[in-house]
Amino acid sequence: MLNSPRWLLPIIFLVLGGLAISFLVPHELAAVKEHLEGFPDSDIFAHKLRPWILAILCLLPFFAAVAYRIGTTFDRYLARQFMAIFLICLGAFFGIFLLLDLSDNLGDFKGGGTNRYISVFFFYLYRSPAILMLILPHTLLLSLIHALGKFSKSNEIIAMIQSGTGVVRVSAPLVFAGLWCSVLLLGLNYHWAPHAEGRRSEMIARANGWPIYDAKNVLYRDPASQRLWMVGAFPENFQQGGQLNNVEVTTLNPDNTLNSRMTSPRARWDRATREWTFEQPLIARFAEGESPEFESTDEPMVEKTWKETPSQIIKPGLSVEYLGIPEISSWLASPLAKQEITNQSSYLTHWHYRWALPLTCLVTVLLAAPLSIHFTRRGSGSGIFLAVLLSILMIFFASIALALGESAIIPPALAAWIPNMGFGLLGLWLYHRRVTGRPIYQSFKRLLTFNS
Repeated sequence: MLNSPRWLLPIIFLVLGGLAISFLVPHELAAVKEHLEGFPDSDIFAHKLRPWILAILCLLPFFAAVAYRIGTTFDRYLARQFMAIFLICLGAFFGIFLLLDLSDNLGDFKGGGTNRYISVFFFYLYRSPAILMLILPHTLLLSLIHALGKFSKSNEIIAMIQSGTGVVRVSAPLVFAGLWCSVLLLGLNYHWAPHAEGRRSEMIARANGWPIYDAKNVLYRDPASQRLWMVGAFPENFQQGGQLNNVEVTTLNPDNTLNSRMTSPRARWDRATREWTFEQPLIARFAEGESPEFESTDEPMVEKTWKETPSQIIKPGLSVEYLGIPEISSWLASPLAKQEITNQSSYLTHWHYRWALPLTCLVTVLLAAPLSIHFTRRGSGSGIFLAVLLSILMIFFASIALALGESAIIPPALAAWIPNMGFGLLGLWLYHRRVTGRPIYQSFKRLLTFNS
């Protein structure tokens, strides 16, 4: 029978996770339903996974508490030491980020008094998934270096190894921590982190009472009808029938010559009847060798046969950096992805990058753990230096590979995965060197000397 005090912490996290699920998941279900109504051509399966993934994220602390409870005495001791410095580093990084970001954004919140600070609070609360994506790998690196360095300095790791416990087993709780952080970031990066960062300008506009637009100056070409759309602005409620502003629709002949061009200050699409209504249209009709004929009217023009929807038209105006996996999957499955004017490689690269980026946490552990463990006072600083240097190089090469993938210079999947794969294999090699008792820093030093 389970010991109640021992399992009190997992039970607490299970109850808290259940409360979070009961509050967040119904809202996410409503958001998914609203999105699918406004974007009927979306990847339905990918969007319907969002509430399930959110529920798993709510239960991650419970899984961590269970792992803590079933671990050995040393595992729990190492976990407590690691978590103490981890939380300190996480709070410090978050505070530094807020100070730097507030200096740029505080002036954008024009509301006075208490409302201004409430707006700022919810602004950063909503962006917290994106902030975690940025700071968590760095937090993990410094926490690992401190925890393992402290154990190495006090000879506790040597005592464990002499008792028959290997280096891999000693660092197993920290590898689990890296895997847990990767799963957390994988869930956040599925939808909420890129979505939160993409809503940054919208939240500032909402706090100041400015007009909110989901996209501006969007160009879309319908492959079936040869109509070319230019929309000046999509309002926030365009999915619910809100008016699109400054719409221009150009119809082409089969030989790509101009047939007609219609401009309207406002256009609305009816979801029920699937009809377009254009206010105060101005129509120009073109014929070869003749001057264009213009026709204007104050009466709305209704088009009942046009099959384009606002959700299709807005897609080229959505920045891929702010799209989650369901949105990118929907874009790749649409006819728009097959047009020559679209940068399909950029969307494919970011789709793979959404899956690959969270594993940076696990790779960071593989790099930092063997370099932070040392058996003598000599050489401890060199290992820490190498751990920090390799983590910086991993981030640097990841940004370069991402740019090469977006430019179609290298395959998108390779661009997204090769940094993690390369540095992950390097981390496994470092583990092998540490397990077999071979020097690491000296090996790098000889390699650099040989290359020079």
